[in-house]
Amino acid sequence: MRTKTAHPRISVVVLTHNRAGELLTTLERLLALPENPPIIVANNGSTDNTAALVEARYPSVRVVECDGNLGAAGRNHAVACVETDYVAFCDDDTWWEPGSLERAVQLLDAWPRVGVLNARVAVGADNTTDPTCTLMRASPLGRVGLPGPSLIGYMAGACVFRTALFREVGGYEPRLFIGGEETLVSLDVLASGHAIAYCEQLTLQHRPSPVRDSALRRRMLARNAAWVAWLRLPLGEALGATLRALDVFAREGTLVRDGIELLGGLAWCTRQRRVVPQSILAMRDRVRAAERNLDASATTTVGGKFDAPT
Repeated sequence: MRTKTAHPRISVVVLTHNRAGELLTTLERLLALPENPPIIVANNGSTDNTAALVEARYPSVRVVECDGNLGAAGRNHAVACVETDYVAFCDDDTWWEPGSLERAVQLLDAWPRVGVLNARVAVGADNTTDPTCTLMRASPLGRVGLPGPSLIGYMAGACVFRTALFREVGGYEPRLFIGGEETLVSLDVLASGHAIAYCEQLTLQHRPSPVRDSALRRRMLARNAAWVAWLRLPLGEALGATLRALDVFAREGTLVRDGIELLGGLAWCTRQRRVVPQSILAMRDRVRAAERNLDASATTTVGGKFDAPT
């Protein structure tokens, strides 16, 4: 019988949908952690007997059944059950390394302005650092007054939140489903006065699942970027993001279907529109400029160190 910590400070929320085999492997790793955190699975309408398998093999794990596949918003339902100060997130193909959660608690206790910590993501058996984490490590925003480089975003499946802050900003917007869903939350976290920091002292292992739809993800990323821009960014950025999304849809051969959905959501976006403060826009400009310089270096320098994403 697994013994629970008397007064845990941090819980783990795992998001899953129809990947029971991978989930069971992840839970085995999480249950072996020395921090012994409460574990809550957000089961996003799985039809592969996920809940029964988890309950039979790991009865100490709480399974929260979502009403269908809610995408990233499934995490909201699990966080509603969290009773600890902090909550760490992972997906069914990722798990936290021993000691990382304890260190996250120590850092968040010591740095009250920090609302979110992003871990280093180690990909595959060779522990290659995820390229996004490489960019985070090189953030041009510095780290003054923070336990690591300051960020304007984070990775939804590789972060630790103050539980109260996650609830305060409302968690993930259900309409975004999945694909860049962190962007809206990030802007609201920063607007609340909290910081987001990258922390290499925290490590998350990732064994990417082969069950993915890359084309769908590209389209959803484009749609969500446009919607988030209408929700929180200046008009020029909103228009630009909309045009880029329509271009993606055209290249994917889904312009009519996805274009109608995108434009149909603009009424909702404009009703909820709340442009973030200029200080946050300035942070975004600095990060964008640094990434453009990195792109230029990667294309002009033989043997460039990083392959920066576009």
